Amino acid sequence: MIPLTLAEVAAAVDGRLVGADPDARVTGPVEFDSRKVEAGGLFVAFPGEKVDGHDYAAGAVEAGAVAVLGSREVPGVPMVLVADARAAMGRLARAVVDRLPQLTVIGLTGSSGKTTTKDLVAQLTARLGATVAPPGSFNNELGHPYTALKAGPDTRYLVMEKGARGVGHVRYLCELVPPRISVVLNVGTSHIGEFGSREAIAQAKGELVEALPPDGLAVLNADDDLVSAMASRTSARVVRYGEVADADVRAEDVTLDERGRPAYTLVTPEGRVPVRLALTGRHQVSNTLAAAAVARELGMPLAELAEALGELRLISTRRMDVFDRPDGVTVIDDSYNANPGSMAVALKALAALGRGRRTVAVLGYMAELGPYERDGHAEVGRLAAELGVDRLLVVGEPAAPIHEGATAVGNWGGESVLLTDQAAAVEVLRGELRPGDVVLVKGSRYRTWEVADALRADGGAEASEGGAA
Repeated sequence: MIPLTLAEVAAAVDGRLVGADPDARVTGPVEFDSRKVEAGGLFVAFPGEKVDGHDYAAGAVEAGAVAVLGSREVPGVPMVLVADARAAMGRLARAVVDRLPQLTVIGLTGSSGKTTTKDLVAQLTARLGATVAPPGSFNNELGHPYTALKAGPDTRYLVMEKGARGVGHVRYLCELVPPRISVVLNVGTSHIGEFGSREAIAQAKGELVEALPPDGLAVLNADDDLVSAMASRTSARVVRYGEVADADVRAEDVTLDERGRPAYTLVTPEGRVPVRLALTGRHQVSNTLAAAAVARELGMPLAELAEALGELRLISTRRMDVFDRPDGVTVIDDSYNANPGSMAVALKALAALGRGRRTVAVLGYMAELGPYERDGHAEVGRLAAELGVDRLLVVGEPAAPIHEGATAVGNWGGESVLLTDQAAAVEVLRGELRPGDVVLVKGSRYRTWEVADALRADGGAEASEGGAA
């Protein structure tokens, strides 16, 4: 964070100082985990039912924090006192960003692929200047200001992922950290149980382009009609990427190698250049096109851009993490989270990588689908069968419609089994896997990763490749 006096901090967050020196300067990072406090930093204390950050305030100061931003006084601790510490952290982030005129804020949203593309964009912008981006999918009302507060005088690019569970969420995040470049990837069915329809999801995602200034840039997926239509919701300049013929940044002649890694011809107004990715999955074409559109607009020459795209690597974990075990089994660990859209691209990646080999999909429950829950799961099962997945292990009763959808495909030559839990899936795999098999592990955050971890431990695998879903 940029250095600020406690008086400046208090003014930014509409707080008051208690037992604190107004001239004391915050020169270190802002942290809400007292174990991460550094000398000169600011500790943010959040109240909670089980853990109250104020109980750790004194320890944070002993560890070097200049003061504590909190909502109640702690005796003997210098405080910046506010009504709501989380909202205050957001106001502080806005104050810091406003003091960094050299900073270009890049915001990304979409139903799937946000974390991957955020990582891809950040890898490209890091070639152009100092870049700050959140770890993993730290994309909510806490992660957003926390990441923004990492920016300093030398930071040139701040790459922010924006999640939403309702209309107005993205707008609020944009108020905290206003974007100059907005990237919208897709509109799928993630969180459709909370939104009610894809149109409502599009309404929420489009808030990202509405937040742009007139001299900003909207980067929109031309292959998604709902995203492409968002051009009418901004006064900023629009660049479209995709595989359709009229996309400004597009891919032609897409092929996949034996590892499911795409190659394509990148076409821009500046010319054409071949690109070969080290990332697994056909969907990475779209993700890398979005990143390429951003880097091109920031001035990266076409030849350098093609080289940089080929060097992109996996950053966030459990997203299309492909590893080979010494026994010849290949595992795709995509277990971080799941929705029908990301399930579809993962299954297609399994089918591509598993050509000529036996394919096994271990699929778990997808959360937050609401009334679409049964149909969403059943569609995933049908797709697995239609893609010719040989063995389908469905984990948990809530995911049973996946099993039902697959077995309803009459000409499918594979087999589906409904299992009680992750341990049962691991037991089946240990008894059935043989050299050459390719296994996909995917589901929402219901410990699905335990299956992937067991497969890694059993095989002693170390090497990974590929990118996130």
